Amino acid sequence: MIQRSYTLKELASLVHGELIGQPETKVSGLSSLEQATSQQISFVNGDKYLEQALASKAGILIVTHDLQLKLTTHHNFIVVDNPYLAFAILTHVFEIKKTDVGIESTAQIHPSAMISDTAYVGHYVVIGENCVVGDHTFIESHVKIDDGVEIGHKCFIDSHVTITGFSKIGNNVRIHANTVIGSEGFGFAPYQGKWHRIAQLGSVKIGNNVRIGSNCSVDRGALDDTILEDGVIVDNLVQIAHNVHIGENTAIAAKTAIAGSVTIGKNCILAGACGVAGHLKIADNVTLTAMSMVTKSIFEAGSYSSGIGLFETKHWRRTVVRLRQLADVPLTQIVKQLDHIQARIESLESTFNMRK
Repeated sequence: MIQRSYTLKELASLVHGELIGQPETKVSGLSSLEQATSQQISFVNGDKYLEQALASKAGILIVTHDLQLKLTTHHNFIVVDNPYLAFAILTHVFEIKKTDVGIESTAQIHPSAMISDTAYVGHYVVIGENCVVGDHTFIESHVKIDDGVEIGHKCFIDSHVTITGFSKIGNNVRIHANTVIGSEGFGFAPYQGKWHRIAQLGSVKIGNNVRIGSNCSVDRGALDDTILEDGVIVDNLVQIAHNVHIGENTAIAAKTAIAGSVTIGKNCILAGACGVAGHLKIADNVTLTAMSMVTKSIFEAGSYSSGIGLFETKHWRRTVVRLRQLADVPLTQIVKQLDHIQARIESLESTFNMRK
């Protein structure tokens, strides 16, 4: 496939940036500052990258106005307020897009399914009864779409994805390889030493512009639906249990597990390996740092942490020993010692004041 080249003038127009340099300078791809050639464009996202930018061979740099004044070794710039956002926009320009249309001969599609004429259905895809696949949606090979599932326009469903449980997928949704949407929730009723399975009768509803990574599981609800609102982005290896409700534009990083019936607000960030216990509520604009364990509801916006950061091994072992020693001391004894120390301090302060 031939990679198209773009001029500085064209790219500046696409990101609404100011052009500085030779308008007809051409580049054919994006690259990092270190690896870029004269045929590529790169971006400088702050003063800490200034040294790398000065040494870079990139043909065009995306910069802020202040950075442009410092980059005396370069001549071609796109000046914007947010270089990282401009870079994100241009990745779509240089992305190799799939344009296939139609249904491969090995696909098995139930006669009642409604597949858009502009959609693509890959080899060995199975689509069940009364399914809907919208315009310009791309379904890769070996996907299983169960009965009653609806998929909107301009979606991308990667290989070996399973969508079941009468799930409803919005427009411009990306679901990556080996993910399962609408799987049975982990619901069991304990009785007389045994676990009795609860049939999951709800579904999954996914809004527009949602991205779900590979090897994720989004369980259908037990009664009500599991819901991911517009703009939610989910990394790889994430578990979202039944009846979870995730608000708009919330981001969830890899290896996070969210237990059943949790409600998470809008514009939240859950960093890697977070855990959220069941039936909790998290307010809008909450950030959980990596490895945080949420055991109670969070009602105020802000940043919260509970994971323990890295120690040098010997330091960590000494810390564990001290924690164990502290655990062996009764809390009442510690409180009494603190009260005694406080009383001594107050006595000394009184004596000092009298001597004045």
